[in-house]
Amino acid sequence: MAGIRIRDLVVGYGAVPVITDLSLDVVDGSLFTLLGPSGCGKTTLLRTIAGFVPIRAGTLHFGERDVTALPAWLRDIGMVFQDYALFPDKTVFDNVAYGLRARKAAAASIRATVGEYLERVGLSAYGDRMPAALSGGQRQRVALARALAIKPTVLLMDEPLSNLDAKLRVQVRETIADLQREVGITTILVTHDQEEALALSDRIGLLRDGRIEQVGTPEDLYARPASAYVADFVGAANTLAVALAGPAAGGSRARIDLDGTIVEATVPAPLPAGSAILVARSESLRLVSPTDGAPGDVPCTIRRRQYLGGRTAYQVATASGRTIRVEAHDEPEGLAVGSAVRLRLDPERVLVVAS
Repeated sequence: MAGIRIRDLVVGYGAVPVITDLSLDVVDGSLFTLLGPSGCGKTTLLRTIAGFVPIRAGTLHFGERDVTALPAWLRDIGMVFQDYALFPDKTVFDNVAYGLRARKAAAASIRATVGEYLERVGLSAYGDRMPAALSGGQRQRVALARALAIKPTVLLMDEPLSNLDAKLRVQVRETIADLQREVGITTILVTHDQEEALALSDRIGLLRDGRIEQVGTPEDLYARPASAYVADFVGAANTLAVALAGPAAGGSRARIDLDGTIVEATVPAPLPAGSAILVARSESLRLVSPTDGAPGDVPCTIRRRQYLGGRTAYQVATASGRTIRVEAHDEPEGLAVGSAVRLRLDPERVLVVAS
């Protein structure tokens, strides 16, 4: 096993740069997720690490081994693809055994290793079946067993759950998490699904236009986003343009005029005076009736109300018409569309970040 170290990476197709001056460290034995929307460069970065895309500049190391110029077949990687990439004319056993046979492993060793990894993914009884006889979740578990059976230095997974329905996605997600921890292999996962990234990852790198916007634990990106882009992508927060009257130190509280009401919010990183973004997730907001209002509560009008069983989703509008999403679990009575309400912000959980 080995960690991954990337320094000053430049990658492109033709004259168009896709990744520019990217540096990243992935800790040995961890599961690191490259998260971002389509076209941000995450799959290109994964394919570059795999050796499928040439590097224009920069270096790539697996542990102490410089693999910058090595072809894919010499990098000692396991790969799990979005579309499974199983051999349709081979049994489950033969699919998992393929990489071992290519490495000329002994027959007894192949039988033992294939049996071990089929058991680990819960498919011990499926060795004689053909891929066409398996569900999507079972096929992806076969692909995972095949990738791990060769005991690679690094495991790379490109959107491995995107072809599965919601229930299967959760099941295979749990299989990946359990097996990755059990084997302890350094793993990079590519996904556009922020829930998947939050559930699986030790650390996440959120990409934007070929560069890393923020790297951190799932808790870092959700609770302490470095920018409005991170806040909006990870957890779909309310983001409101505001102004800081003066510079604010990291870890301090800022007082902000929000449509005529002075509210307080936490500043996670130093900010200069001027334009900024107020980040407010639903769980940091509360609706109260006008009669229970307190200083710092923002007068609003309810625009939309959706009952969702254990919670109720609201869209409220401030005096200037800006809309804010709120989810209530213990809503006051009488909150109908068109009625007046007060919006209370939790100053420890509402943040002010760079615009």
